Amino acid sequence: MVKTIEPKKVEEKLVKSERLSIIDVRKDEEVAKGMIPGATHIPLDEIPDRFNEIPKDEEHVMVCRSGGRSGKAAQFLQEKGYDVLNMTGGMLAWDGQTQPKK
Repeated sequence: MVKTIEPKKVEEKLVKSERLSIIDVRKDEEVAKGMIPGATHIPLDEIPDRFNEIPKDEEHVMVCRSGGRSGKAAQFLQEKGYDVLNMTGGMLAWDGQTQPKK
């Protein structure tokens, strides 16, 4: 079972400038419309090939549009020994700032 985090809690941590690793697993065209500032973009279908780019010594918040794909990514990473949280409701539930993908 993957732990979850509410979007408001993620936003509070960002406002307090807490160090936070956010991984957005949406498709390119989705993140082009905006993503959480500071998030890393690794599309879900690339996670199996790119998970070694993700530091294992920190907690990661997984994000997608509604929470389904990020849940799959979180489950995969958790099975590989990562400390992950799935943001419930995904970007549909996100009220905080967004920025275009850099």
